[in-house]
Amino acid sequence: MDYAYIKALHIIFVVCWFAALFYIVRLFIYATEAQLKTEAEKNILTPQFLLMQRKLWFIIGWPSMIGTFVFGTWMLYLNPVLLSMPWMWLKLILVSLLAIYHFECQRIFKKQREEKFNYTSFKLRLFNELATVFLVAIVFLAVVKSQNGLLWGLLGLIAFAAMLMLGVTLYKNNRLKQELKENSSDKLEGNNKS
Repeated sequence: MDYAYIKALHIIFVVCWFAALFYIVRLFIYATEAQLKTEAEKNILTPQFLLMQRKLWFIIGWPSMIGTFVFGTWMLYLNPVLLSMPWMWLKLILVSLLAIYHFECQRIFKKQREEKFNYTSFKLRLFNELATVFLVAIVFLAVVKSQNGLLWGLLGLIAFAAMLMLGVTLYKNNRLKQELKENSSDKLEGNNKS
């Protein structure tokens, strides 16, 4: 098979893998937040989110990760000179960390199937942003392929991660203010009716 076809398949599996990683954590957040709803809502939403998690994880998540590694390894086999380049080793380290992230998602998936929601939705939102950091770092390394820009790339990555964390924190604070405003207006309406 031509190297370009293998590379294309590798990229397709990478895109699908990241899509699954982004969405699975969103489903973890939704399932966690469903636990705070009324009993009737919780009994409807939780099974639905768990079903969506299972389908996403086993139809897209795992096959995409496996396809990424199969075609990535095949590319390295056909073009072993890539292993002599420092940027490739850093990329492989980041991909290994991404695999650890995937296995942590698997652990959360199993816990939620057991109806153990150990993380708050805020912690899951922060965890979700970690995949974005991996995406940015891996894509820049794969495209730029430069040692010279590596330091600037890492500094930019740290700045990007800090901006994401700030955005998530601001979102959380805004959401809490909104909930407080809604709760206080509900109490006022209840008092006015009395």
